[in-house]
Amino acid sequence: MEGPAPDFMIIGAPKAGTTALHAALSRHPDVAMSTPKEPKYWLCEDAPPPAYVGPGDAHSQQEWVWRREDYQAIFAHDDGPYGSHERLRGEATPFYLWSPGARRRITTELPDVRLIAVVRDPIDRAYSNWMHLWCDGLEPEADFLTAFSRERERIRRGWAPFWRYADLGRYGEQLADLHQRIDPAQILVLRYRELVDTPRAAVDKAARFLGIRTGKVDAIPADNSRSYVEPGWRPRLVGPVIRTGAWLGQFAPPQVWRAAEPRLHPLLRSEHGAHRPRLTPEARAALIPAFAEDIDLLAQVTGDDYGAWLDPESRGSFRERSAALSAVP
Repeated sequence: MEGPAPDFMIIGAPKAGTTALHAALSRHPDVAMSTPKEPKYWLCEDAPPPAYVGPGDAHSQQEWVWRREDYQAIFAHDDGPYGSHERLRGEATPFYLWSPGARRRITTELPDVRLIAVVRDPIDRAYSNWMHLWCDGLEPEADFLTAFSRERERIRRGWAPFWRYADLGRYGEQLADLHQRIDPAQILVLRYRELVDTPRAAVDKAARFLGIRTGKVDAIPADNSRSYVEPGWRPRLVGPVIRTGAWLGQFAPPQVWRAAEPRLHPLLRSEHGAHRPRLTPEARAALIPAFAEDIDLLAQVTGDDYGAWLDPESRGSFRERSAALSAVP
């Protein structure tokens, strides 16, 4: 790729801590992270994004950076050197790992780029993905397993990648393909649990991979989890209003719906607040067969053990795990 381009990318996976890692690296003095955080350029590359039709899809597509000159402009400004070297430029679009087209385009046009993939237990990731969309009022299915089972139907109907609860978590096949396209030494696989359990060490691990100084970021900010919305009359009444508003948002500048959306979200939630439930062992057990083969492939590709992901017990969200660790004396 001629012209300004990123030196590295956080390529996935959605709901696996990529926002938190992006925020942490944004604080590093040797790094300049992109604005916007998720340009999504390599999902389409010089062509408008597909006309996705899921709830909120048309509105969110207005924010995709798909023209080459617009993408390069993100990286054209250098905020100054550190020492004798310029800062590394990076971006974070967590759908690149999932997308075969993005993997091909990135490795073809940026053969020297470094890629960071953050992986999370694929069942917990899928549940968090559903929870995100449900709590935003966009997911019409109040039951996670039902929503999970509708993935193929939604793909046929043209819903956007964020609705792929299963496909986004098949890291084994994604990384196997990536290893065929680029030197594996240019790929760092981080675990979600590293970002939560040992955040400073996780950031330093990423820093060493990128060839920048360690010890420059003390903590990782909290992730972007939503307050839980209980099933009931509120989402039945307010949810359709939000989904209609998101659809109408495509006909106005993106900032119009972004300003209106937060005013509707509180209407979804009860006054007393609701406890965010964990996925039950029974539900996890029902979904393990959907990922077991890919988990085995991931272990073969990376040489690491992911057997814990076959356990029916959930390990919890970023917020839960962080709170538990903070409570330890």
